[in-house]
Amino acid sequence: MTITFYGTRGSIPVCESGFQEFGGNTTCVAVSGKKEGESILVFDAGTGIRKLGKELISKNFSQGNKIYLTFSHFHWDHIQGFPFFAPAYDLSKEIEFFIIGNDAPDIHDFKEILAKQMESTYFPIRIDDMGANFAFTVNKDNKVTFDGGQITVNKHSHPGGAYGYRLETEGKVFVYCTDIEHGDGLDQNVVNFCSNADLLIHDAQYTPEELANHKGWGHSSWEQAIAVAEAANVKKLYLTHHDPEHNDDFLRKVEWQCQQRFSNCFLAREGQVVEI
Repeated sequence: MTITFYGTRGSIPVCESGFQEFGGNTTCVAVSGKKEGESILVFDAGTGIRKLGKELISKNFSQGNKIYLTFSHFHWDHIQGFPFFAPAYDLSKEIEFFIIGNDAPDIHDFKEILAKQMESTYFPIRIDDMGANFAFTVNKDNKVTFDGGQITVNKHSHPGGAYGYRLETEGKVFVYCTDIEHGDGLDQNVVNFCSNADLLIHDAQYTPEELANHKGWGHSSWEQAIAVAEAANVKKLYLTHHDPEHNDDFLRKVEWQCQQRFSNCFLAREGQVVEI
């Protein structure tokens, strides 16, 4: 599978100079297969989804191949890019929004979450007027079959709750685990969830020093992310949800520190493509 980072920033997008190497758009990650034009799975719809949409349109993403869009949670930095997602305005495109988990909202509430930010007070076009063929799916199970593989979810600590996703397909394991607060130790459920992953994307908004002053904010340090990867026997680790105060120089130094401890650890860069 191919994983592409379209948004790596946390909390709010940034566009100043000095923030371009690692990217300024908020969270969006796409997973695709090896064949051109296959269906695509998208995690979160931060501002990075705008660029993904432009790419899909330019590549003439085939009619009949679905775009699957799911969410770790619904904080604004994870949904704010959706109104600018070009395929959503294309009558030939099929987009299935889905969410998994035993306390997932019902379908009406799920749709309403996305529709709310497109009310006339905030945006000129309603979700029902966008044009693409939308389907909304809610599955209360924590494990489902997906496109020949399997997706498992794990709820973790974050204000309002958030889910990690584990995708297993063709003998490979990909785990997406952002917006997570471990607390004073590691959340052992998260460690178990990440077990033997070929690729783990993990929240690392803070340095260990910053984390001490941000208890209850719902995020992790790079040190905690590495500890999860070590305990879970993860092969490759990408850190994401970069703090909007951390510029490229700062993040390069963090990446160097991380690699002294876990050599196969990288800070995610917007536009980066990873094959597993």
